[in-house]
Parts: sequence; C-alpha cells; structure tokens
Amino acid sequence: MSERCGWAGLEPIYTDYHDAEWGVPEWDSRALWEKLILDGFQAGLSWITILKKRDNFRAAFEGFDPAVIATWGDADVERLLQNEGIIRHRGKIQATIGNAQAYLEIEDFSAYCWNWVGGAPMQTNFKTLDEVPPSTDLSAAFSKDLKKRGFKFCGPTIVYAWMEACGLVNDHLTTCPQHASCAALTNA
Repeated sequence: MSERCGWAGLEPIYTDYHDAEWGVPEWDSRALWEKLILDGFQAGLSWITILKKRDNFRAAFEGFDPAVIATWGDADVERLLQNEGIIRHRGKIQATIGNAQAYLEIEDFSAYCWNWVGGAPMQTNFKTLDEVPPSTDLSAAFSKDLKKRGFKFCGPTIVYAWMEACGLVNDHLTTCPQHASCAALTNA
C-alpha cells in the first residue's frame, strides 16, 4: 500500500502542497528564488505557517519580483514590519532585499541552481523519514556559494529543504506515490 510522506500530515493545505508541488522540478528562475526566500522565512517556524501566509507574502513582496525588491530601502522594511499577514522579522525582510540584489547578479538563476545537480533531479530511495538527511555535503557547498554571492538565510539545512521542495532532489519516500511521479519528471 502506498502512503504519502508522513510529514504531509492530514491538513488539506499540507497534503495539497505535498501532492502537487513539493518535489516537482521547478525550472523558472523567479519561482526558484521565491521558494528560496520563503524557505528562509520558514527558519525557526513550521512550513505550514509559511504555506498559510504564502499569498500574503506574494502580495507584500510584489509577486516576488527581484527587480522591484532590489530597489527597496528602510521605508519598505518598516512598511513590511507592519504587515500582519507575513512573518515580521527585520533580518529576514532585509535579507530578502539583499537576496534580490544578489539574484540580479546571476545571469540565469535556474541554470545556476540546476548545475549543482548536473541539470536533472537527484533521485533518492529513502523508505523512512528517519533516513532523510537535514542537509548534505552538496547543500553545504551550495549554501556556501550562495553566501559568497551575497545571499542570506540560506544555510545548508534551508538549502536542502529548498532543493527538496523545488525538485532538485526527489526525497519523496519510496512508499509515497509521488516518488515515482516525480522520478518520471526527471526525463520530461
């Protein structure tokens, strides 16, 4: 019998995210960047908190348009700190502005990201959640390079969670129906 990954729980917003988004290869540069930013905001919180606020984040951050966000300053930080619909953390908001500037320095963010995994999703064969690592040597190297480029809130654990979410690595458990469907996208 197949079961979805245990972390997805039973709450519809979580199960829908697991079944339709998590682990599906993302190739769009802006969408990859948005997900990295949201993973940074998740640090210290549960992912479901971010999912429930994702539309508010998209509205507050102009659809996560890096070209717009890169121009923001202190007044925008103060404005966002008053927005009850998002996570109001000064450091994370400031990091988002700096990350937008760093993003714009990379010619093709999607190509940059996918080069880290050889241009195709890495496949794992974990049977239990206990086998899934919180980070890897690859996510540590990727994190280090992002930081060298000026990114913040992108440590090895955040980067690994983001790689899983964006399908750079297929960490759906082998007992999950999504494992095979995401693996099939490798050759799509």
